[in-house]
Amino acid sequence: MDHVTPPPPVRRLDPHEPFGASEAPATTNGNGAVATESSTFARHRRAAPSQLSIDRMQVESLSVAYSGKPAVKSVSLPIRQGEVLALIGPSGCGKTTLLRSLNRLTELTRTASFDGRVTLDGMDIMGMEPTALRRRVTMVFQQPNPFPMSIFDNLAYVLREQGSRRGRKSTLAPAVRNGLERAGLWAEVGDNLKHPALKLSGGQQQRLCIARALVAQPEVLLLDEPCSALDPQSTQVIEDLIVKLREEVAVVIVTHNLQQAYRVADYVGFMYLGDLVEYGSATSVFNSPREERTKEYVSGAFG
Repeated sequence: MDHVTPPPPVRRLDPHEPFGASEAPATTNGNGAVATESSTFARHRRAAPSQLSIDRMQVESLSVAYSGKPAVKSVSLPIRQGEVLALIGPSGCGKTTLLRSLNRLTELTRTASFDGRVTLDGMDIMGMEPTALRRRVTMVFQQPNPFPMSIFDNLAYVLREQGSRRGRKSTLAPAVRNGLERAGLWAEVGDNLKHPALKLSGGQQQRLCIARALVAQPEVLLLDEPCSALDPQSTQVIEDLIVKLREEVAVVIVTHNLQQAYRVADYVGFMYLGDLVEYGSATSVFNSPREERTKEYVSGAFG
């Protein structure tokens, strides 16, 4: 009878053990709990931003309901340039609703109602023209959605929509290149900007969408599960990009992946049933959460 080697034991995360203490390869158990830390985790945790954080947005007692059913309940938190904020929590807990409320996409749902206040550089976003707001607070969605045109025209389209940036290709070329460089894509596509965007790989398409968001020169970049449809290599490229971009823009990411949140985030908000249960540094939320529900979630007790 052949000898069958038993699988290695699954290690559940002890909430009282430092989350990033080990640099052994990261694993995820069957419940989605993060076990030990990878070198990528450790690199990102050590990569402190080189500038002081700058307040960009303030969320003050924000509540959102659909047809009277609460989806977000009196949430307050800051959003700062120089930091990545990750919103974590199980499906249906209000993460994406909160994210979409930051540039007023939620109000496109007719049954949505709001209470509270969100400011951008001290201005109430409800007093801003929505299109202008969405240029300053841009979003990249879960599925890459490049326009059915060339790589160049994907970015040029955004620039031409801005009245002050209309012009010929030669005029727009420097801004297009800058956007692609900031998204880490120029070295791969810069020699053929006429290439159809829809023929890029999935990871390249998502970085093109990030470049398209960045070319508008926003203050805040919103990312809704940007790596969920990507392979591990493309995911790593985008995670490295997110960490780099935090010095240029305030970054808010929604993710179900606890390892990803720990790799890229400086601050974490844990949401459950519409409530912001806990907000704090990634180190404190994962190493020593204050709330029992947070401890249970990061240890994989539910999710």
